[in-house]
Amino acid sequence: MKTRFEDLLTECPLIAILRGITVDEVPAVCDVLFQAGVRLLEIPLNSPDPYKSIAAAIRHCGSSMMVGAGTVLTPEETEQVGEAGGQFIISPNTYEPVIRRTKELGMLSMPGFFTASEGFDALRAGADYLKLFPACLGPGYIKDLKAVIKAPIFAVGGVNAKNLSEFLKVCRGAGIGSAFYKPGKSLDDLARDSAELVRIARQ
Repeated sequence: MKTRFEDLLTECPLIAILRGITVDEVPAVCDVLFQAGVRLLEIPLNSPDPYKSIAAAIRHCGSSMMVGAGTVLTPEETEQVGEAGGQFIISPNTYEPVIRRTKELGMLSMPGFFTASEGFDALRAGADYLKLFPACLGPGYIKDLKAVIKAPIFAVGGVNAKNLSEFLKVCRGAGIGSAFYKPGKSLDDLARDSAELVRIARQ
């Protein structure tokens, strides 16, 4: 699982956060993102019918992309993501029961942290990656954290085309929400914005 995740990160170090996506939108949005070069998809659980959307994405593009869940808060939600076919769990905090259940189910764990102490707690619980959330303090803060935290960090929250290149100088990758997708965004706009973000990420 982790080897494939790393291979897809090498193709494109971005996770598209599809907050608010509906089941019916999944195939077309997945296709547009894949054509742009995106290979990792996060469907947050505060979206409509998230487990159905995860399952739909797995059916539609599971052979070429990896699909996980975001905003996962409990072990029970983690189990439901696994039942839907999700492959990684991204949470906004470092709640140890979620991290441990994620690993027990064979999925990748990427909990959200903000301080060095939280980062170390998450790694001790078994996290594979760390998500700095929100990344509002900028790349300099991440560089300082990396002086003591020797684990791959993703920047999430406020990452966009203007600051992406600076974040990727110090991060393994970035999770991007509205700069990729938001409810009501046309497929043409999604294609244009996705192509630009991937272009920057691959520079």
